[in-house]
Amino acid sequence: MANFEVVTAADVRLMQGLAQRVTAIRPDLVNSDASFGELAWIWGRGHASDGASWPRRLWFSGGDLVAWGWARLPRRVRRSDGSEKDVTNAYLAYQVHPDHAGLVDEVIDWYDGAAMDIERTVRPSAADEFALRRWAAHGYETDPASLGDTGSWTQLNERDLTDLEQPVLPDGFRFRTADEAGPDAAVRAHLDAWAPSTYTAEGYQGVRRTAAYRGDLHILVEAPDGTMASSTIMWLDEADKTAEFEPVGTHPDYRRRGLGRAMLLHGMHLARVAGATQMTVACMGAPGHPEARGLYYSVGFRELSRDAPLIKTRTAG
Repeated sequence: MANFEVVTAADVRLMQGLAQRVTAIRPDLVNSDASFGELAWIWGRGHASDGASWPRRLWFSGGDLVAWGWARLPRRVRRSDGSEKDVTNAYLAYQVHPDHAGLVDEVIDWYDGAAMDIERTVRPSAADEFALRRWAAHGYETDPASLGDTGSWTQLNERDLTDLEQPVLPDGFRFRTADEAGPDAAVRAHLDAWAPSTYTAEGYQGVRRTAAYRGDLHILVEAPDGTMASSTIMWLDEADKTAEFEPVGTHPDYRRRGLGRAMLLHGMHLARVAGATQMTVACMGAPGHPEARGLYYSVGFRELSRDAPLIKTRTAG
């Protein structure tokens, strides 16, 4: 696909609007990478470096966006340790409104055309039985990498914001916001937690420019020596009165001290004050990835939905 339109900030706002409408009626059908907060996070952090490899198509009905596809094509990425990685396959994020479910066939055809003959992956909601049948009809199969104890599928978790515990930090630690700590501290906190990472100062500036970002809902935990030991961003969806944690991370030297748990509880108190009544957070769902899931369960989250990773190889057509 030599000529295509790439994802813009205006597109992301339309996609977020569709996420809000689907969340209001069938939250279990919001696809992986298609939630209100995830869209802002992914586009914000990566559009400057990777946006040229992000073709998209939008489908409208009566002026409303009812379906979209956002392909991520092969590219080279540079990580914070100086290493480079070639991404050789294609991945699709997409969403179709339940009232327009038949459009999934058009989304699939568009994706196959955009990705041509390279390996293609996608992660529809496991609850979307109609879409799963249509993907199978187009030659997509369960991704072998998703099978077994260390599978690569994602689980979305939720809880309401009643009966919140009070957060407790170890002596000498304190909560900060990104507005207070500043951009350098916010970026360093993420890089320390996720190294090696593709995140950059430029990526954070992109995150800050998204319509959904609020620096007062970007939480950090500062250690006595000034290190930003944990951090998370909360994305507030005022229409549905929900908020989403994405990402959540802790510096390796500060793990198993209760910082992540305290930060999540503190964040949920802030989200409730901001108007949210529900909270969501995603994690790896396979049994071999228990750490994040255990943390989220410890503060009251439970599974809402999971995705179904699919793949179509070159040999499949």
